[in-house]
This record gives sequence, structure tokens and C-alpha cells, in this order.
Amino acid sequence: MLNKRYAAHVGIAIAATAAVLLAGCSAGGGEASEDGEVTLTLSTFGNFGYSDELIQKFEDEHPGITVQHDIAPGASEARQNTFTKLAAGSGLSDVIGVEIGWTTELREYADKFYPATESDFGPWVKFQTDPVTTESGELYAYGVATGPEAICYRSDLLQAAGLPTDPAEVAGLFGSWDDYFAAGEQYAANGGKGWFDSAVTAFRAQIEQLEYPYQDEDGEITATSPEIEEIFKTTLGVAPQLSAHLEPFTDDWAAATANSGFATMACPSWMLGLVEGNAPDVEGWRLADAFPGGGGNWGGSFLAVPKQSQHPEEAALLASWLTAPEQQIEAFKVAGPFPSREEAFDLPALTEVTNPYFGDQAVGEIYVNRSEAIDTVAYKGPLFAQIEDLVTNAIVRADTGKQSVDDAWNQFVDEVNGLN
Repeated sequence: MLNKRYAAHVGIAIAATAAVLLAGCSAGGGEASEDGEVTLTLSTFGNFGYSDELIQKFEDEHPGITVQHDIAPGASEARQNTFTKLAAGSGLSDVIGVEIGWTTELREYADKFYPATESDFGPWVKFQTDPVTTESGELYAYGVATGPEAICYRSDLLQAAGLPTDPAEVAGLFGSWDDYFAAGEQYAANGGKGWFDSAVTAFRAQIEQLEYPYQDEDGEITATSPEIEEIFKTTLGVAPQLSAHLEPFTDDWAAATANSGFATMACPSWMLGLVEGNAPDVEGWRLADAFPGGGGNWGGSFLAVPKQSQHPEEAALLASWLTAPEQQIEAFKVAGPFPSREEAFDLPALTEVTNPYFGDQAVGEIYVNRSEAIDTVAYKGPLFAQIEDLVTNAIVRADTGKQSVDDAWNQFVDEVNGLN
């Protein structure tokens, strides 16, 4: 079963020969002792699900290798560290975590990493490999996890508003975004407060289903297009009635998860641990095997082996081992990052994972279904993070009544134009 708290075929998969791997190594990463023992440094952020037990298992299976695992608080700190040390030419760990939001930026430094291969335990899902594929067709990083989305809902709040509570019936309410908002209107008409947590979350879930929400692959900004404006204004148009007007991941948002502040929310797999951690005593949270508009993905992570590593063979072995299906499944059980190896989807070790907090639902099978429903994933261009911050601020201003929807949109357009 899935752990209660959220704190994300063993073989070596190396794309180059040992001679190439060992060539040109610069200072950085772990060390080798006089007796041949190797210490690898692994740097991740947040919670990749790499428990002490999992790291110990790797060490037990690979005598002579010790892993020092350093964890940054978040992706922004990891990103700054990565780019600073890439520029310096030294200081990176032997294996580093990479967040999907900065894969396009990092692609410019692809020649600073050893290529990864899909190896003998099968391919990653295509929407994860695309962001780390170079023009020559090589992968510069190993896929760790994705974030397929379902809908979490409070069954007790839906029941009080006269709506269905059974997961299969609730899933029928979420066929499209129009359906989802219509169900929210029924919920509100029957006295429900806060259909969704935040207009920010509802907006992001929709734009993540577009191929080029903020920039296209030529660098042209698409964030102010009529399509984005329509999503922006439609979401904020229903927000006065349906939103709980919260900023995601704030203390108020966390508290509202426990105190009936809202009834539904977009739930990538890694969100389940946050929900339980914020509301450990609430018994009504359930998961619908559905997502408005089909499939959606929120998040994704990778491991990469910098050429700064002094132990590239061992580092590639570690990255390959951690991203094998069996280890991806173990990480999912610990923290929720969803396996991205296609082979994992057919393994009972994943499909039979249940979560007692969510009524013993088969969360592994649900997220396999949600992953297979994804047909489009948003392109994360170099300006993605900056534009995401600007649009988030605009939505918060409108959702909290500090600005009209039109004024918030117009200010956002001006700010985006300033990026050019």
C-alpha cells in the first residue's frame, strides 16, 4: 500500500563506451578511496521517493559503491545550483535531479551530460522523453516520474450537496471542463462552498493540456493568444461562485484541505501525500478515475549524469537502476511520483497498489489509466517559469478581488510583452 506521509531488471545502461565515459572528466561529484571503494553523490529536491531503504538496497546489490544523497528543499534551489555549477565547470553531484520545467533550458547544455539509453527494461512514456531529447536524437537524462492527473474529491461534501459519492459515478461528472464547472454550479446551488481550491490550479490544469500554452518551439510567445485568454477569463468567470480563492501550497490552502474549505481539486499522483499530510484526520477524501478534457500531466522529473562526475560508469549505473520499473514503483509507494517506464504499467506491484486513506482505492491502477489518457503535454519553453509566475499572480489578483478580470489580463499581457 501507499505510505501515509508525503515527506516522488537491474542493468547498466550507458550510451557510450567506458573509454568515452572516462575521457575528459573534471572535478566534481564523489570520491574513490585507496581500496577502490567509490562514493557517489546524488542530488535531488523535494521528495523523489528515494528512501534510505531504497538507497541501501542499491548499495547492497553493488558492493564497493556508497551513495550520499543530498536533498534540496525545492526545484528552484536545485535549478539555481545546477546552472551555477554548469557555468563554473565543476561542483555538480555525480547524479542530479532535473525538473521538467527547466528541461528546455538545460537542453542547451546537453553536451555537458552523458547520454542515457532506454536500456533493456523498455522505453519511457514518450511525453517524458521528448523534453530531454536532443536534435541528434539522444537522451541527456533518465526519466524518473511523471504527474498524471485525476480529481480528488470530498465524498462527504458532495453527499451534503446531493451529488454522487461513488468514485465511478463521480467520474461521470468530469468528462469535460464544461461538465466539471456545471457540476460545481449544482454543488454551489445546493449550498456547497468552494467547488475547487483555486482558480490558479483550475487554469493550470487546462493549459497543461495544450501543446504550446506559453511558447512554441521557435521561441515565439503564445501566452497572450485568444485561446489562453479564453481559458483565463472562463476560469475566473466561474471563480466567484466555485473557487475557494486560495493560493496553492500556502498555509491557508493546506488548512482548507482539512477544514472543508473545498470539495474537489486536480490531483497529480504526487498530490495524494500532500492531501493526507494536510488532513490526516479527514475520512472523506476519494479519487475519481477521470480528468476533465481527457488526460493531463502536472510535473515530471529526471536524473542526469554530468560530465563533471569522476565516476561516470558508476553514476550511470545508479541513474539507470533508480529509473528501472521496480525502483520507480517503490518510489511511487513512498512519495507518489508516478512511474514513467511503460513496462511498469503492467506489473501487479504497481496496479495493485492501494491507499487506505483514500478508501483503499486502487490508486496504482487509477494513475495507470490517467497516464494512458494523456495525449498532449505542454511544451516548457525557456520562458515557461517566468510566464507561469506572471499568470499565477494575475489570477490571484483577480480571484481574490484585488483586480478585475480584464485588468488582471491586460496587466499580464503588458508584463509578458516586456519579456520580449
